[in-house]
Amino acid sequence: MKYRLLTSPLGNIIVAGDREGLRRLDFQIGRYGAISIPREWEEDPSFPLLRRAAEQLSAYFEGRRRSFTLPLAPVGTPFQQRVWAELQRIPYGETLSYSQLARRAGRPLAIRAAGAANGKNPISIVIPCHRVVGKDGSLTDYGGGLEKKAALLDLEGGHVLKHLRTRPSRRHSGFVGWAP
Repeated sequence: MKYRLLTSPLGNIIVAGDREGLRRLDFQIGRYGAISIPREWEEDPSFPLLRRAAEQLSAYFEGRRRSFTLPLAPVGTPFQQRVWAELQRIPYGETLSYSQLARRAGRPLAIRAAGAANGKNPISIVIPCHRVVGKDGSLTDYGGGLEKKAALLDLEGGHVLKHLRTRPSRRHSGFVGWAP
């Protein structure tokens, strides 16, 4: 597996993949602390897939891209794969509840299982698990942390409860830059 460390307006991002496609995209610092990079991974910023991912993520954070055209190869159970496929169908700037996600994944009563599959998404942002919110529109768990989830939704202009905020929205001035 090849990987590359990127910088973004929301912190460092680890992006990893191989000849089959992108396999991981994680914030280096998430809600449970720092993510360690496995020793067997090889740092290779020039790997074509990782270069394309860097370019597309840069455009996303600059507000010039709303979807991604990268080959994806996440590993998961058949149900997780269905949930991740449904996540990719949530339009930019829109959100979905966990119950809606479960229904779209073909198991309307498996709301917690859909939430668990959402939480196991190995390719955040590109597979937009941040677009799933509570039934009442509230922000719920996100592996990168709730502040990053809120920032991603703000970037996309899609948080359904913006009008209920008691403090101003933190807009992002744009992309900061990629690590060399």
